[in-house]
Amino acid sequence: MAKKVAVIGAGVSGLVSLKCCVDEGLEPTCFERTEDIGGLWRFKENVEDGRASIYQSVISNTSKEMSCFSDFPMPEDFPNFLHNSKLLEYFRIFARKFDLLKYIQFQTTVLSVRKHPDFSSSGQWEVVTESNGKKQSAVFDAVMVCSGHHILPHIPLDSFPGIEKFKGQYFHSRQYKHPEGFEGKHILVIGLGNSASDIAVELSKKAAQVFISTRHGSWVMSRISKDGYPWDMVLHTRFISMLRNVLSQFKIIRKWMMEQQMNRWFNHADYGLQPQNKHLMKEPVVNDDLPSRILYGAIKVKSRVIELTETSAIFEDGTVEEDIDVIVFATGYTFSFPFLEESLVKVKDNTISLYKYMFPPHLEKSTLACIGFIQPLGSIFPTVELQARWATRVFKGLCTLPSEKTMMADTIKRNEKRIDLFGKSQSQTLQTDYIDYLDELASEIGAKPDLLSLLLKDPKLAVKLYFGPCNSYQYRLTGPGQWKGARSAIITQKKRILKPLKTRALTTSSNFLVSFLLKILGLLAISMAFFFQLQWF
Repeated sequence: MAKKVAVIGAGVSGLVSLKCCVDEGLEPTCFERTEDIGGLWRFKENVEDGRASIYQSVISNTSKEMSCFSDFPMPEDFPNFLHNSKLLEYFRIFARKFDLLKYIQFQTTVLSVRKHPDFSSSGQWEVVTESNGKKQSAVFDAVMVCSGHHILPHIPLDSFPGIEKFKGQYFHSRQYKHPEGFEGKHILVIGLGNSASDIAVELSKKAAQVFISTRHGSWVMSRISKDGYPWDMVLHTRFISMLRNVLSQFKIIRKWMMEQQMNRWFNHADYGLQPQNKHLMKEPVVNDDLPSRILYGAIKVKSRVIELTETSAIFEDGTVEEDIDVIVFATGYTFSFPFLEESLVKVKDNTISLYKYMFPPHLEKSTLACIGFIQPLGSIFPTVELQARWATRVFKGLCTLPSEKTMMADTIKRNEKRIDLFGKSQSQTLQTDYIDYLDELASEIGAKPDLLSLLLKDPKLAVKLYFGPCNSYQYRLTGPGQWKGARSAIITQKKRILKPLKTRALTTSSNFLVSFLLKILGLLAISMAFFFQLQWF
């Protein structure tokens, strides 16, 4: 008899968890409190309690080839970076393709998840839900928590003396939807993450003036990288990951190289954006417009706010900005699991103690996994997919977790490494490296590609795996869940990148041939000049 698995939430993590359950022959039931799938990526005009909320203009920061699920490439004509509506369309296609909707109970809220009385032997859970005012209870063999971590806003009002006197409007960034209604306003955005930057840029097109207040600064990147390719396809390669790991032993060199790389686009110090701790691998801001909006004064970067008055903000450097109408707190989120007993998943100082960001290490049976409670430096979608692939195999008994002592030691060591790489900031508590973590998860299920073996059998593919972008297809080349189309998807990814860009038909010009011939003649001329110069000596 197939094991029954409760999946909480029908966002990205929930959908891919459903598929992984089905792939492993498990029997999933997904509980989604709203009327539709998509979670964070489904825009709604109104903010709803208990549900993630985004603004209308949100575009993905990671490219389609690096963000798609491992056995389901995005359509060729999809743009490389997707508006939230386009990304939601992909999730709908994915759900239909694998017939996932039949496993979802919509408008059903999970009230509690408790250990069954015989949990120590069965590992089962009692899940209580509510739908249309009616409560129900059911027993499951395992639980996958896929409820996300962008729900409960973090607004540290105690850190802003005078906020109670402020006469203007203030709200958390999750309440922001679009720039209409902010025309002619003087707006202060608190924070310098991706949401803060997006909102500041968008508001600056309507407002009289926008200010961004940042405690520590941040690196800012463009979505466009070398030769016009998406940034993550250039930076997230196994070769670069190897260099980064080697250089991590030499902090001075790592700091210098990171600074050189990040300042290649523009000098962050000149724009007031340079991070206070330059050596930390803090998640960069991905925004193509922020530097230009700063360049012509639509946005002004300010230091930390130390006090607010009725109409003004006083900053750490002693400067004052008057006539502030609106304050937007883009200050992140706090983690909460209202349906779980506190003893199951402990949250302390906005940190969750989970083995490899997934499993509570103290449970007698490894039948509860948190999916998606992580913030990788790359795309979240392939990350949660590998988490779900591993979790379902653990539930099925095909993979085994180590002892509680070993898991606790790993969790402590991992947290120390995280602090060393990313710092102690409240926004970095779920931060992790990208390729290393993907490989770690893939190794657990036997899906990590063997580059040495491939180098002998298929050198062309091996070279692409090592020097090319590390996308999800790599984890379908071997092991359980192997996909026959993985190699082809890797080889043809450039075609899918360029397809949506080639919307203008270009005729082959003879200028190319002329240019090529001129280059050849130029090289011959240089060679001959060098040769004759040698004759004089």
